Amino acid sequence: MDLFSAVKEKVTGKGLSIVFPEGTDERIVKAASRLASEQVVKPILIGNVNEVQQKGQEVGVSLDGIEILDPEDYAEFDVLVEKFVERRKGKATEEQARQLLKDVNYFGTMLVYLHKADGLVSGAAHSTADTVRPALQIIKTKQGVKKTSGAFIMVRGEERYVFADCAINITLDAQDLAEIAVESEKTAKMFDIDPRIAMLSFSTKGSAKSPETEKVAEAVKLAKELNSDLVIDGEFQFDASFVPSVAEKKAPDSVIKGDANVFIFPSLEAGNIGYKIAQRLGNFEAVGPILQGLNAPVNDLSRGCDEEDVYKLALITAAQSLA
Repeated sequence: MDLFSAVKEKVTGKGLSIVFPEGTDERIVKAASRLASEQVVKPILIGNVNEVQQKGQEVGVSLDGIEILDPEDYAEFDVLVEKFVERRKGKATEEQARQLLKDVNYFGTMLVYLHKADGLVSGAAHSTADTVRPALQIIKTKQGVKKTSGAFIMVRGEERYVFADCAINITLDAQDLAEIAVESEKTAKMFDIDPRIAMLSFSTKGSAKSPETEKVAEAVKLAKELNSDLVIDGEFQFDASFVPSVAEKKAPDSVIKGDANVFIFPSLEAGNIGYKIAQRLGNFEAVGPILQGLNAPVNDLSRGCDEEDVYKLALITAAQSLA
């Protein structure tokens, strides 16, 4: 069974709801219609009801089984305002909350926070910051996690790998890398990947010495302290983590024998370049970014996404809510 068939089977029939703040975007409307007609999840579209319905008619899809909510005419808006002010702990007045919650991403994120939806998918028409900022302010990161991170599931046929962080944090210290490794292990398991984690660098097991390589080696130790069950090692050059013959020469005593399937990059530029090379030269499908480390799932689309991307990220978001 391919990756998304397995995820779809896992989430169907669980009564999960996913909120889409960009309720008048053609790609969102089409994907939501498909999710509803297949009874996979219950989509919630945010926007003016007439405008959302008109968009459905324009693109020729049914909105049966889809809930449409308008921040300007939401019966429990005052409750959202009250809970937002409470959550922000003095960082927002009631007046500021009323303005912010008319923003579709803030409104949708509050629905997730108050358990009126199980997850959120946005970013088709908004920047990553527009999607992530409300999540960090309202849902926040899990206890013990300082930063959210962005992982990609790289898929080619039966091959599946996790790459992180490829989307969020420009610079990372050793503690950040350790936390990302721990969260990426959870992401891998969610997609039936038995995680074997490689912490990547331009050095393998001390072949070069610099603050950058030592940071990665320290991250391995910290990750093991956070979760002693991790199968993890580093620092590795990519070939030493992935090619058994190279691993045998460069890291013969490592628990990773050239068989890593979760790759933690030392910086955002490395991760972003790495996943795009795999995508464009290696013909991998890059699914994500999947935001890791939050208390509830919020995921960010690319503004260049298509209907299929929206559909698949909704499935992933639903699976995260079960995990």
